[in-house]
Amino acid sequence: MFVATFEVTSSIGWAVAIALVIAVVFAIWRIAEGKRPTRALSALLIVAISAYVAVKTDSAVAFFWPRVLVNLISALAFAVSILVRWPLLGVIVGPIVGTRMRWRRDPELLRAYARASWLWVALCLIRAAVLVPLIEQQLVWGLAVTGAIFYVLVIITVLLSWVVIRRTLPADHQGIRHPVISSRIRSN
Repeated sequence: MFVATFEVTSSIGWAVAIALVIAVVFAIWRIAEGKRPTRALSALLIVAISAYVAVKTDSAVAFFWPRVLVNLISALAFAVSILVRWPLLGVIVGPIVGTRMRWRRDPELLRAYARASWLWVALCLIRAAVLVPLIEQQLVWGLAVTGAIFYVLVIITVLLSWVVIRRTLPADHQGIRHPVISSRIRSN
């Protein structure tokens, strides 16, 4: 909505105001539905920071620099999580499928989540790599289109993550809902 408003009004002020209003309404709606406020409030924070950057620089494309930063930080977080053997994909998926953090005691599942987490590192780096030249070339509409394209990339990454996990786990493994915890690991 930021880009559409900017293109119609040629005003960063109006574009920022509309983006902030929509972000606030979305956050209130999500919280009122009983959804976790963390995601809604973090999205609101990103829009607020983006709005601040756009206003301070008097540049519509500057609105997108915080997205680059978020993607780079996310890529780094995923990479570090893999290196310290707490792959973020497992941290996210474990509670969703009901295993909480038990997957960490299953060496095969830990390895599968680590391998699949590299896909998320790649996704975040690809998104940043796409945004930077569009920002530098002042392609506002190109930046607007990236939102839809990035959703498609997320769906593809989810599907590929599932494929990587399934192919990494041994054929006799019962899957992500059933971590295999050996007695040696259990006794420690």
